[in-house]
Amino acid sequence: MRSVLAAALAIALLQPQPTAPAPVDAAFAKYWDAKSPADAAKAAAEIVKTGASFDEVYSRLRQGRVYAKTPPTGAIKGRHGRFEYWLNVPASYDPARQYQVRIQLHGGVMRDQSGLRGDGSVRLPGAEQIYISPAGWSDAPWWSDAQVDNLRAILDAVKRAYNVDENHVVLSGVSDGGTGAYYIAMRDTTPYASFLPLNGYVLVLRSPELATGDLFLNNLRNKPLFIVNGGRDPLYPIDVVEPSIVHMDRGGVAIVYRPQPQAGHDTSWWPALREDFETFVRIHPRVPLPDKLTWETSDTRNWNRAHWLTIDSLGATADEAKNMADLDLSEGVPVFRHGRSGRVDLTRTGNSVLASTRGVKEFTLLLSPDRFDFEKNVNVVVNGRMAFDGRVERSVATLMKWAARDNDRTMLFAAELKIKN
Repeated sequence: MRSVLAAALAIALLQPQPTAPAPVDAAFAKYWDAKSPADAAKAAAEIVKTGASFDEVYSRLRQGRVYAKTPPTGAIKGRHGRFEYWLNVPASYDPARQYQVRIQLHGGVMRDQSGLRGDGSVRLPGAEQIYISPAGWSDAPWWSDAQVDNLRAILDAVKRAYNVDENHVVLSGVSDGGTGAYYIAMRDTTPYASFLPLNGYVLVLRSPELATGDLFLNNLRNKPLFIVNGGRDPLYPIDVVEPSIVHMDRGGVAIVYRPQPQAGHDTSWWPALREDFETFVRIHPRVPLPDKLTWETSDTRNWNRAHWLTIDSLGATADEAKNMADLDLSEGVPVFRHGRSGRVDLTRTGNSVLASTRGVKEFTLLLSPDRFDFEKNVNVVVNGRMAFDGRVERSVATLMKWAARDNDRTMLFAAELKIKN
């Protein structure tokens, strides 16, 4: 009997034994399963604790998650907190492909109705893509901080479930939605490739009744705009909106303008402009790590970031830049009135960064291995003064911190470089 048991035991020991996943595999499984940036941050800390090398972690983040093979398609109701939205996914969705996304903001946002509009069908259908149609209302209009946060959260949730092309996410809107597109472009440029305001008007945001907070036209210079207005529009006719469009164009905003002289406050022109619209989207992908950036803010806690730049502290400095070209001035008069603000303009060439600042005491550069050579010195010149010249170390903790926040395979950061004026 003993010999039989011994033989059985010997055979069992010779069989391949199931092995527990490596610590980094288990940590990444939790990270990819996270449902929000907060959950991802917790899982990111576990990845750091595994001691995995920077190159291994970076490679896994670039590759991204494995998407579900058969997620829901068609018109799907979603919710983020008190905010509902329609998600419309092509029936032919293939998780092996990356899909562009259009976020479409509806008009009539100052109504009390807080629920979803329509049945989830796409009102301005274009190329095959994923459509997001969020709900806005009088207590949560597009020009509110709550909606900027909401749109980010919805996009993050969609990116966790579907294979989104991070560099082809656009924000469009009609009427109040078009005006809202201008607002979000001035508040939160980083996730979006372009902004497409239709039948909107940027100067509506000057109304004190809207209580939009501080806005800065200079921030529109980071992304291209596709603008449509009608000549017979009783709210925002061409002759009213065009001076602002000309001003933005002369101030360095990349604009494609398609006025429709015979159109009213409607989208009757869509069949004729659909191809122009979709071509614009296709040929203007987001550059996740642009060589040039400009950003201005009065709020260093919330809307202080543009891609690889964050503005951390405001205040006058002795050597700040003078005579920075200012889109916020029209014939010497401020377009939007605001309190104290700070602005940084950046240009990167190789490992060198030239910065011009006004009203900024401290800012941070987020350095990506895709743009900076960490085997060489990084130098930063601020307002003609060498502010930093030295080596910067790559950090897995920094890599995971920003990856958890951004959920973006194409925008990864290895180091934070804090610059004091």
